[in-house]
Amino acid sequence: MLTNLHAIIFTNRSNYESNLNELTAVRSMSSVPYGGRYRLIDFMLSNVTNAGIADVGLVLQENYQSLLDHVESGKDWDLARKRGGLRLLPPFSQKPGSGNPRGRVEALANLGGYVADIKQEYVLLADGDVVINIDLDKVFEAHLASGADVTPVCTKHYTGEPNCTVYYVPKEDGKYDIVHGPDEAVGMEDLNIYIMSKEFLLKQVKECATHSNYYSMIKHVLMPNLDKLKIVPYVFDGYASRITSVASYFHCSMELLKPQVLGDLFTPDRPVFSKDRTDPSTYYSPESSVKNSIVSDGCIIEGVVENSILFRNVKIGKGCVVKNCILMKDVEVGDNATINYVIADKNVSVSANSNLGGAESYPLLIGKGSKV
Repeated sequence: MLTNLHAIIFTNRSNYESNLNELTAVRSMSSVPYGGRYRLIDFMLSNVTNAGIADVGLVLQENYQSLLDHVESGKDWDLARKRGGLRLLPPFSQKPGSGNPRGRVEALANLGGYVADIKQEYVLLADGDVVINIDLDKVFEAHLASGADVTPVCTKHYTGEPNCTVYYVPKEDGKYDIVHGPDEAVGMEDLNIYIMSKEFLLKQVKECATHSNYYSMIKHVLMPNLDKLKIVPYVFDGYASRITSVASYFHCSMELLKPQVLGDLFTPDRPVFSKDRTDPSTYYSPESSVKNSIVSDGCIIEGVVENSILFRNVKIGKGCVVKNCILMKDVEVGDNATINYVIADKNVSVSANSNLGGAESYPLLIGKGSKV
């Protein structure tokens, strides 16, 4: 139970959120649906809950209504409490109209005295769109044992596009260089999860409040002070993925069809919680065929589904062929339609006899509520 650790989760990463096109036009990054029944935010909230962290701040930015509808009071993660629990931190509470924060430090500075009021001695900073199931107890233990100023969680299994990524490269003197957005992956990839003391974080927030060009944890806190700070990365060896584009969203989602990835993310010891919904069982007609797919509750399948992920209440008509697709909640595919390498957002309707397709490296993305 990490009673001396406070968690702050950031729900947007605006630098490349536009790469997700229609997926983030109506929602934040952390609210993007994933894996048939989850949102990206579910993984980090579950990591926090499984570690026994009782106080969690959720830093909101734009397009947060979908996230609020999903998280609500935090009860599904045991964070709805009279004292502590989940605290929703609205954007721009100190500087209305100032635009989206340029970095984590500025986002916290915009929240007034929030950091100063934290009761715990240590703080976890994390992005809400990292797909990972991690034992935070071990990360915290490593931070205390090393005496580091900052412990970033890293992986040697590269997950995202290099130009959207930060890497830690070890040097001969035991310290690290930080490389931001290289052409090729180097060293250890940063997973945007950090542990530091409240005192250290509060100092950076105060510095940001007095300097307009001081806003980023990486660019303005860590990189200029590599020789002064003790930075000791924690190397995570399990599965992790970061969504940085439509192509990476498709790739990371399809990796769930691999048993070893599914088993690494969804382990009985550290369950992944989500908003509780009750739906009827999925109906498979005698003529249907489903292979190597994830199918959620409430679906009606009367055609062929292969290598695909179907969210709740998806309807696949008679004579349909659905391959290599991600179909979100309430998608309907009309009779005799053929779709391949398609990502269909919620409430999409595909007409009967349609033939739609993309490619593995460039899947066809259909926006929420579209009729094609």
